[in-house]
Amino acid sequence: MPRVKSNVVRLKRKKQIMKAARGYFGARSKLWRPAKESVERGWRYAYRDRRNKKRDFRRLWIVRINAAAHMNGMNYSTFMNGLAMAGIEVDRKILADLAVHDEAAFTVLAEKVRAAHAAA
Repeated sequence: MPRVKSNVVRLKRKKQIMKAARGYFGARSKLWRPAKESVERGWRYAYRDRRNKKRDFRRLWIVRINAAAHMNGMNYSTFMNGLAMAGIEVDRKILADLAVHDEAAFTVLAEKVRAAHAAA
């Protein structure tokens, strides 16, 4: 079996890791092993946090909607239930944006929710 030299592949892989470690401090950007460990750890955190970001934003939207709903005399769960009963399909991202930037529109929605609860 012929001997295989993996020089080209190995250097390409090393170049990719060292390029990714460019902004790191000290040995993490200069030496192979600390750079490789740091970059791989960073990639693991990036993978995990791409999923956590979705959770974090949903939590933020719910907090904002809850605060705006309290300003209109109801809590989050009754507000969301009233939206469903009124047949209003607006997602939490848009509701949170309305709660922060357009309080009048959110108040109109709250009135419709109140009307839906009264009708039920």
